[in-house]
Amino acid sequence: MAIACEHIGLEIKDGMRLIRMQRPEKKNALTQPMYQAMAAAISDANSDDDTKVTVLLGEPGAFCAGNDIADFAQMAKGGALGQPIIDLLYALARSEKPIVAGVDGLAIGIGTTMLLHCDYVVASMISRFKTPFTDLALVPEAASSLIAPRLMGHQKAFELLCMSELWDANQMAQTGLINKLVSSEEVEGNALEAANVIASKPQAAMKAARALLRSVSQSEVEAQIEKEATAFRAQLASSEAQAAFAAFLKK
Repeated sequence: MAIACEHIGLEIKDGMRLIRMQRPEKKNALTQPMYQAMAAAISDANSDDDTKVTVLLGEPGAFCAGNDIADFAQMAKGGALGQPIIDLLYALARSEKPIVAGVDGLAIGIGTTMLLHCDYVVASMISRFKTPFTDLALVPEAASSLIAPRLMGHQKAFELLCMSELWDANQMAQTGLINKLVSSEEVEGNALEAANVIASKPQAAMKAARALLRSVSQSEVEAQIEKEATAFRAQLASSEAQAAFAAFLKK
């Protein structure tokens, strides 16, 4: 069931479900209502015959700057992890329709890890990727601790997820996470072109082929999401997380 949110745009056309993060003044940092709306939009695709493929888009210069820090700071005080966040992670993992992403600019935290659930990613040369979990005294999420090592090997995954290194588009493309690098102006057009190709295929065959290609089973992914969430909640309640958020907000 679609959930209205002013910062999440939803459009369905030509078999494509376009979900656009549109909070440019905060570089598309996700609030709880944004998480909730995105989770519903992705989940709804499973039962919508008019949707053949889901497309995730941001704004020029900012795909997604991760979680809204004010939200995180509030969660840290209580050690709770907002249910809308968990709902989005499960929606990505349970998507029965292929997911295409068009990335331009910043892809931070969930802005990077959600790409691990996508089937085709177009990114601009100016895109930058970072998962600052340990910087905030937190742990990886979105089953990234399972999927990333299988995609890029333990060492590169450790560099990205544990050392919180800032990667440019070329570095990320070398891991296999990005299909195509283009200019900023070409990101959306190329993402929609790829989505249109996917939407034009026989859908039963596409679903079966996509399932065969998945190197990690859905049950493994869901179990890892829950395992990460348990560790995440524990870290949120820790004194080092509260200190990290206080230092960040002071900046």
